[in-house]
Amino acid sequence: MSQPLHIVILAAGEGTRMKSAKAKMLQSLGGQPLLTHLLETAMTLKPEGIHVVVGAGSEAVRDACASYEVDWVQQEERLGTGHAVMQAMPRVPDGATVLVLLGDTPLIPTDLLHVMVDEYRAPLALLTMELDDPHGYGRILRDPGGNIIGVIEHRDAEPHQHAIREVNTGIIMADSERLRGWLGRIDCDNANGEYYLPDVFSLARAENGEIQGILAPDASDLQGANDRAQLARLERRLQQRRAAGLMAEGAQLIDPARIDIRGRVEVGRDVLIDVNVVLEGDVHLGDEVMIGPGAVLKDCDLAAGTRVLAYSVMEGVTTTGACDIGPFARLRPGTELSAGCRVGNFVETKNARLGEDSKASHLSYLGDSEIGSGVNIGAGTITCNYDGANKYRTVIEDGAFIGSDTQLVAPVTVGRNATVGAGTTVTRDAPADALTVSRSRQTTIEGWKRPTKDR
Repeated sequence: MSQPLHIVILAAGEGTRMKSAKAKMLQSLGGQPLLTHLLETAMTLKPEGIHVVVGAGSEAVRDACASYEVDWVQQEERLGTGHAVMQAMPRVPDGATVLVLLGDTPLIPTDLLHVMVDEYRAPLALLTMELDDPHGYGRILRDPGGNIIGVIEHRDAEPHQHAIREVNTGIIMADSERLRGWLGRIDCDNANGEYYLPDVFSLARAENGEIQGILAPDASDLQGANDRAQLARLERRLQQRRAAGLMAEGAQLIDPARIDIRGRVEVGRDVLIDVNVVLEGDVHLGDEVMIGPGAVLKDCDLAAGTRVLAYSVMEGVTTTGACDIGPFARLRPGTELSAGCRVGNFVETKNARLGEDSKASHLSYLGDSEIGSGVNIGAGTITCNYDGANKYRTVIEDGAFIGSDTQLVAPVTVGRNATVGAGTTVTRDAPADALTVSRSRQTTIEGWKRPTKDR
């Protein structure tokens, strides 16, 4: 293709069958708005312009896609697909090739579009697919020589034409000047009073004689999303693709059907991911990382050898060496764990850094903390980092031992190799190489009896 490429994306649908207050293009697919999948695919073609036709709820759609460089085109009245393309054509110069895509068909493969662009040779080309059940789709009509002579809508088709399995996807390529002319000649003389894009096929056939057809190898890549059930099917299709991609990179998925990838995931060698794991945002898993069942990771960078045990929830976590996390741990943004660390069950961390071989094995909260190497955090330890208005930092130096049920009232420092006795509330710095304890003296009252209920 020698002409510059301009892409028009039809994204003005309201999605009334979604039963949602959000615009159709903002429905979530794989953790991001529906439209963004198609925008990312379109950008791989390196077009001169991407023109997105939007309608109701357009401001929210634009805000959600603000990071993409596109030309937004407002369709004030929804008068059909042909009318939608008409709104974008003033932005497309003569001497260009126009590729029309559908915003609610977000999983069209990048390589299929590249094939379509590379093989484009006629004034008008369309992408077709074959369906086992073509009900509701426009059928592709071909002459005995196999040439496309038109498209007939399902409601207008003769009984023998209902048996045709090759259907129109709605995705076309055309010369911009000719498409502009054809669109100017179609009318809205139909039951819905709308301008239909497929009406250009008969005009192109009469004028030029040839319509190029490109058959998609897999119709499941071209599924649309008009309701919640169809959106769910798209989600499963997307997850199948993403799971296959991880396995192609060498990851072992215990069950590829039971993983949800809602972002960008990079894996090293021999990564193992158990069932019902959710990966969100940007996730990097180094060599031999193991993710246990039911774990949720968002924006995490885990070093080689790290093990995340069952049902741990992690966001914004970095490990710089092999360490163990969980089960049932909650690690929040700003958590950094060094080699040999152990953060066990029902431990919560936030904005906390743990040095090498430090351990918080169970039932603790570590917030706004700087914890050195070789530190032991006993069960029930709490960093009291918030006074209701401001947050303060706790520093625990190398080799310190924090007994169970300790409260560290920040700002406070526990010195190197210090020991804090169980049940202590630390309100002042605990010196190095010493025992700090604040529990009250134990007393036994002889002869004391528990109270009993009155008879």
